[in-house]
Amino acid sequence: MWPPQKNDLPRPVYRSLAQAVLRAIEAGELTKGDRLPPHRELSYQLGISVQTVSRAYEELIRLGVINGEVGRGTYISENQVDNKTPNFYLPADQRKQLIDLSVLKPVCAQVQIDAMRTALFGLGGNLPADVVFSFRPATARHSYLIQAKKWLSLCDLDAPLDSILLTNGSTASMTVALMTVARTGDRIIAEDFCHHTLKPLATYLGMKLDGCMTDDEGIIPKELDRLCEIKRPKALYVMPNGLNPRARIMGPSRRRQLANLAKKHDFYIIENDAWGPIQPEVHPPIYTFATDRVLYFTGFTKCLMPGLRAGYLVVPEQLKTAAANRHLVSSWMATSISIEIVTRWIENGTAKELLEWQKAALKQRNKIASDAFVGLSYLSSPHGMHIWLPITEDWTEDAFVTQLRKNGVATGAGSAFAVETGRVANAVRICLGPTSEADLAKGLSIIRQQLASQPILESLNL
Repeated sequence: MWPPQKNDLPRPVYRSLAQAVLRAIEAGELTKGDRLPPHRELSYQLGISVQTVSRAYEELIRLGVINGEVGRGTYISENQVDNKTPNFYLPADQRKQLIDLSVLKPVCAQVQIDAMRTALFGLGGNLPADVVFSFRPATARHSYLIQAKKWLSLCDLDAPLDSILLTNGSTASMTVALMTVARTGDRIIAEDFCHHTLKPLATYLGMKLDGCMTDDEGIIPKELDRLCEIKRPKALYVMPNGLNPRARIMGPSRRRQLANLAKKHDFYIIENDAWGPIQPEVHPPIYTFATDRVLYFTGFTKCLMPGLRAGYLVVPEQLKTAAANRHLVSSWMATSISIEIVTRWIENGTAKELLEWQKAALKQRNKIASDAFVGLSYLSSPHGMHIWLPITEDWTEDAFVTQLRKNGVATGAGSAFAVETGRVANAVRICLGPTSEADLAKGLSIIRQQLASQPILESLNL
């Protein structure tokens, strides 16, 4: 099975190669600590480009399956667990059999398809020339910023037009924000269990990442104050509106405390509000308490539809030029057609209608979870897209998620969100949006049954 043959790697080859590594690990042909061939050597063996191998390795690093160290090579991670593998990396026959509750997606239905078809039909009959011919960010239409400001007001944020940067969604915003406030070797602090792509992104950028202890509202100010005295961070990364793995919502007082600490210790705050105005109660963003210290971003992928890659990054006055330059080198500019669609939707009310539909759908999904897990202790937020479920002491996290996969349900291992390598949460993140209500109820029922059962020795590798 390992190494694979070129004929066994259908397009896209990078993904097939990543799948081959995952299958070899599952089969025991690759084990923890094994060294993978160097990029150039494997590309020669398989007859594929070095870039293809690099992309496959980068995806596996992002998943926590392998570690790459300059000067040492690439190794199967000592802390890797099979259950971190997202559903789309599984073979097609396995994907069809799996109730996938591992991917954080909004609820999707015909209403979004109809809205997009209407938007594309409208573009076909009335497409401005500068949407097609725009080549530099400075040529972005002024109406885009006007409607961006209108949408941000739903998030209780009032920003100057020239402080708003149009991006290709939250991932692009996060990358630009990190590159703007820190350089290689600088230190970033985040919640102890945080955004799963933050750690690999910080690694790619050569930045150091530390976790801070949290409570029911997220970052504990006293712990952050203590860490800042020791670590001298350049930035704090937070997700205060329930998006964080443990679904915690930060109150206004806590937000103000973090803003004050940013001023005291001279660091910036990167505020990830990717869900936007999805929660029933909107708290003032941390940006409100320190407009000169906070880089705030939101997008439309989560609150409207997954394929709408568009978002807004709000930056302090003194960082506008730096952020624009970082955006230029990483994305050049936001895709004009996506921004055009978003702008029209905000202006004609479609965005608000889709938002309200999503709120209602997520409220119903959370009701399904509440009914399925009645009597159990878990963490959630009112219109959140996931819940955080602690596991009983009878199970280890790896065994629990692996056995769930065998029972036809995919969830996210809690350790996948840990900032500190090797830390185990003994919990799972269960996403409520990516499947039908019927499959969600069925999947939650299977999870509950397994939680009440005793571990199977085989799943513990005993």
